[in-house]
Amino acid sequence: MRNQFWSLLLAGLLLGSNVTAQTDSSQANAMGVSPADTLVKEADHTALAVKDEQVYHLRKGITLIYPKPKNFGFITDLPGDGWQYVKNSFSRESIKPWIMIAGATGALLALDQPIADELHRFSDRIHFHRDNSYKTVWEVKIGGSKTSLLRIPNNLNSAFYQMGQGYISLLVGAGLFTYGKIANDYRSRSTASQLLESFFLMGASTQLVKRISGRQSPFMASNPGGNWHPFPSIKEYQKNTPNYDAFPSGHLATLMSSVTILAENYPESRFIKPIGYSMVALLGLSMINNDVHWASDYPLALGMGYLSAKTIANRSRKLLKSVGMNKNDRSSLSFTFVRLNNQLIPGFIYSF
Repeated sequence: MRNQFWSLLLAGLLLGSNVTAQTDSSQANAMGVSPADTLVKEADHTALAVKDEQVYHLRKGITLIYPKPKNFGFITDLPGDGWQYVKNSFSRESIKPWIMIAGATGALLALDQPIADELHRFSDRIHFHRDNSYKTVWEVKIGGSKTSLLRIPNNLNSAFYQMGQGYISLLVGAGLFTYGKIANDYRSRSTASQLLESFFLMGASTQLVKRISGRQSPFMASNPGGNWHPFPSIKEYQKNTPNYDAFPSGHLATLMSSVTILAENYPESRFIKPIGYSMVALLGLSMINNDVHWASDYPLALGMGYLSAKTIANRSRKLLKSVGMNKNDRSSLSFTFVRLNNQLIPGFIYSF
């Protein structure tokens, strides 16, 4: 009797394992994956877990792999990413973007003053306030002088302008970091670190180019389109900054970098690019409207923001595969011309 019991138990175990294997096999075949592939993927998943990485299987066949974020990675990775950013800027793949940036900048240089004048007239007609006006909510006293830490814009143009000052990027980064720590989500923590690193990288790189180009801001311009004073002295630049710091726009570069980083790390979201690029456009218009920047200050700023974000994102996560994507799945950005006040003005069309 005992022998029969053990025989039945052994047969049940074998039958159960066979049914399980067939179920797994049928499920795999239903998904178009062979059992062997399933075993390989399970082995890969085990290997990835040993490396302390998190894998994100997204739509359109995209898979992103994130290593465990390092503490203060936004500081320790900054020198290496900065150097890679410089190398990418002068790589063969950057020749075509450089031609587009130079062409757009050259075309806009001839139209800077007409664009600004027409935008001013339009704002005046609809009674849209062009000045920057803020209400200080929180300030601290440092060394006998008061420093504002939190300001609320008093009009819409000021609200648009404030989008490029980095507050939104830092707040989004803080939210992602908090969620990542609570949920142990590597992607959220890595994205937060990338946002902060790009904030520093854009601040340093745009300041370097500003101190080389030395272009007048519109409200300081002594001639239509402003004058250029390349390589101003450090003392002169600090003493009379608005006379030299228009080109390129650091605000626009920072916001473009933030939008690109979010889009690179969350490619499954269809809203990041449309909302982000709309914010970039509103910021650009507001800075022309309040006489902080010229339109030709923007192409290089957009290129710098985009390239820095791609450089940082590519180092921070791995794109494992991208299959099953067709032309209808891809967004596109194209160059065009629009007619304004009987003048042709270069522009961009984004489709998604």
